[in-house]
Amino acid sequence: MNTFGRILRLTTFGESHGPAIGGVLDGFPAGLDLDLQQVQQALDHRNPSQAVIGSGRQETDQVEFLSGIRQGKSLGSPIAFLIRNRDARSEDYAVLEHAFRPGHADDTWQAKYGIRDYRGGGRASARETAVRVAGGALARQLLAGIGLRIYAYASRIGEICLEKPFDQLDKHRIYEYPSRCPDAVADKAMLECLQRIRQEGDSIGGVVECRVTGMPKGLGEPVYDKLTARLASAMMSINAARGFEIGRGFEAARMKGSEHNDLWNTDGTTCRNLCGGVRGGISTGEDLVFRVAFKPIPTIAREQALLVESETLSGKAEGMTIEKASLPGRHDVCCVPRAVSVVEAMTALVLADMYLLNSCSRGDWPED
Repeated sequence: MNTFGRILRLTTFGESHGPAIGGVLDGFPAGLDLDLQQVQQALDHRNPSQAVIGSGRQETDQVEFLSGIRQGKSLGSPIAFLIRNRDARSEDYAVLEHAFRPGHADDTWQAKYGIRDYRGGGRASARETAVRVAGGALARQLLAGIGLRIYAYASRIGEICLEKPFDQLDKHRIYEYPSRCPDAVADKAMLECLQRIRQEGDSIGGVVECRVTGMPKGLGEPVYDKLTARLASAMMSINAARGFEIGRGFEAARMKGSEHNDLWNTDGTTCRNLCGGVRGGISTGEDLVFRVAFKPIPTIAREQALLVESETLSGKAEGMTIEKASLPGRHDVCCVPRAVSVVEAMTALVLADMYLLNSCSRGDWPED
């Protein structure tokens, strides 16, 4: 599956070290004024070269639109775009042609297809997420028209947690903080943590929290396309994602019903929004609140054990050996700062699709 969505569908293509990556966004409504600079800005936010703790790969990520837009307006036809790869160093990965890295998808892709692009992880690389960010930036502009705003940010890196509540965060300047945590104290602590981990030749995981304001009531497609289910599917499709929770999430497993049941306000909202803005798989109209956990990046500077194919005299692989080596390539010490913009993009794609689907749900046909 290289396509995500029901009505608004994003198809992505390309590998990490191929000539380009790109996408086709189909089902986008016609006649919307689009700011393509906002798309480029979103790509700049994801770009690892923008973060002092990021990868050394210097991609400009300049997006080229090929169809679906004319004179700044959407045409209703598929919006196709390219992002060319300009700083791939494929020679760095030659050692991996016959070796499988720990924690990566090398062996599983080989098992599924019988062939793989080992250069930078090929299609399994997080390089593909740049396409999602471009598509999500277009979806966000559709949602802005109904007053919906998406704020994703780093809430945890390693043992460093953001303690401040959302209403005290500098949420309109998230991308001015290198860690993508919009609080000066937490940002400083996270950067110190990341710099220490890099010096140790290691990597570390973290959590991205997302809050969506201006949510309409009634988004979601029961029974199998609940808003929670679609969000979970979208977030768990992101590279290195290992967990998803909405509202109180796993904490709810330790609570009593009398504790988790939220009290009503007279305007139909709840006192604490413990459900995270979704009940019965349908949005409540309150803020959507969820978190995504990311594992440490498996490629580290420390020496690790590789699973290596043993070749016979005929050149055919026969058996495996374990060899220790330092892994090649340029890699982030933590994926969370870049994952923030990807979480934001996938949230926009889900909600825009749900919004378009919802327009078909009520059957409010004009009378004769």
